[in-house]
Amino acid sequence: MVNESLRITGRVREILDWYHSDAPGIRANLARLLMSGRLAGTGKLVILPVDQGFEHGPARSFAANPAGYDPRYHFELAIDAGCNAYAAPLGFLEAGAADYAGAVPLILKLNNSDSLYGGDEPNQAVTGGVQDALRLGCCAVGYTIYPGSAHSQEMYERLREIALEAKSVGLAVVVWSYPRGGQLTKAGETAIDVVCYGAQIAAQLGAHVVKVKVPTAHIEQAEAKKVYAAEKIPIDAPADRIRHVVQSAFHGRRIVIFSGGAKGEDRAVFDEVRAIRDGGGFGSIIGRNSFQRARPDALKFLETCMSIYAEEKS
Repeated sequence: MVNESLRITGRVREILDWYHSDAPGIRANLARLLMSGRLAGTGKLVILPVDQGFEHGPARSFAANPAGYDPRYHFELAIDAGCNAYAAPLGFLEAGAADYAGAVPLILKLNNSDSLYGGDEPNQAVTGGVQDALRLGCCAVGYTIYPGSAHSQEMYERLREIALEAKSVGLAVVVWSYPRGGQLTKAGETAIDVVCYGAQIAAQLGAHVVKVKVPTAHIEQAEAKKVYAAEKIPIDAPADRIRHVVQSAFHGRRIVIFSGGAKGEDRAVFDEVRAIRDGGGFGSIIGRNSFQRARPDALKFLETCMSIYAEEKS
């Protein structure tokens, strides 16, 4: 007899069909992501990422809510809020994976950088491995690329090797695609044409889940600007821009989620979530806007985001 509580929904089966060339283990782990938490079965995702301690330093990340210095706090926040998954670097996952085994799907972030690095071009070091992800019971690995950086080609090649190993053992691959460096301006990092390009690159490199920033209406590349004008691509409304990013990831046949960014005003964040929902995006990966709040406020904030994605009245 089939356990009805474990039955995969039609929407999730539709999404899994996009990955028909992948092994059953990979599809099972994608199903774990999509069938976990409060949004289970809807095809929407809210993931808690906590790599900011490595990326920005402990005080900048956790002083606003000192409970966040403890790695176990983030496991419990993700679980109690009903997040689809919790993503973090090796050390944070090692500090709690045994205590919370099976309680929430885990994503091991395999590369990181620190804000002490003074290099001219953005890059990241590999800080974990596929075997670590298996040992910790993860369903996926995460990896950041910087399209546009002088180091981008090297990052693509490393991702290819990591993705091949991860897929060989049944793990899904999540790619943070953040264009920056090179000739890109600061405004260009979130320009609609550049974010779409980043999503396309991540999908072409074999990502099952693509993570990008919410785009603006700015167009960075001169040649792209001509095409947007000639083809009258709609980008004025936030939902239209989200729709175009999703279109750029294999016509919506790859899961595309959007970064929550630095802690901001609630109304602005909720408006972004509505735009992601209305534009056909698959959800949000929200870190600082979650864990830099006191726990009751964080739970309420995440509940509101999930309510919007579930099309409940917020």
